[in-house]
Parts: sequence; C-alpha cells; structure tokens
Amino acid sequence: MSRAAESEGFIRLLTESQSRLYAYILTILPDFVAANEVLSDTNVTLWRKSAEFQIGTDFGAWAIRVAYFEILAYQKRRHSDRHVFCGELLEEMAQVAAAATDDVGQRRLALRGCLEKLAPPDRRLVTLRYMSGASVQEIAGQHNKSAGAVSQALYRIRTALAHCIERTLRMEANS
Repeated sequence: MSRAAESEGFIRLLTESQSRLYAYILTILPDFVAANEVLSDTNVTLWRKSAEFQIGTDFGAWAIRVAYFEILAYQKRRHSDRHVFCGELLEEMAQVAAAATDDVGQRRLALRGCLEKLAPPDRRLVTLRYMSGASVQEIAGQHNKSAGAVSQALYRIRTALAHCIERTLRMEANS
C-alpha cells in the first residue's frame, strides 16, 4: 500500500473517531476548554505516531489510550489546580469512560442496521426529520398530513428503533 493511501486511511479513521474521543475526554475532563485542548493534543500525537499504527487493528482502542496519556499530561501541567484528580481516580474514570464510549459505538452500529430494516417510507421520514433537520410542521406540509400524525409516526419509528437496537445488542452479547 502506498504512503498516500496509508495516510488517507489513517485520516479517515482519525476523523471517524473524533466524536468518540471527545466524549471520552469530556467524561474525564468536564471542562469544554480543557477537553478541546486535550483533543487537539491527542490528534497531534496520533498524527505523529501514525506510522506506529497498523491499519486493520483497533484504531479506537489505540486512540483512546493515547487520549488517556494526553489527559495525564494535561493534568500534570495543571497540577496546581485543586480540581486535578489523583492518578488512581483518573485511571478508574478512564476505564469507565472507555467502556461508555465503546457502548455508544456499538449502539451507533446497531442503529445503522436497524435503520436499514425500516420500511422505505419510515426511513424517508427519519431522514427528513433527523438528517435533513426538517421540522415536524414542514414534513406535515410536504406530505399533506397533520403535525400530530407526523409526530405519532416518528414516535412509533423511534420506539421500534429502540427495541431493535436493544434486541441487536442482546443478540451480540449472547454470541
């Protein structure tokens, strides 16, 4: 594989991991300014160490570990701040945060699969409302339905998706 293709693959993985990384960091450092600083430092470190990453291995786990060390470095720089946690507490928080962000990733994958199982009209309705950002009133006007009918349909679809996600996660846990 060419160096350009490797870089492109790495950039894709890095970009796809941003929300998970940010959620992880923000769980440990609930200060948005600090979390943004650590995310930036993490991205720089990940890019510098990109040659160490093997495409096909678990990028998310590697990136979370790098973020953990960046959080430690940030905490060390801010040692005089009375809100800095001890190392043991930080390690425990990091483990909980990693598990939580992993759960979000699994739920997102399950949601994708469940969305594909929806009937085309339901999928279009979800796309209009949540991906295109159309209001319930706009959708109702486009489809000659009442806002109440559209809201009820969206409620029914969300409930079905929630059940599908839970069923999918249970099946994966039992596998």
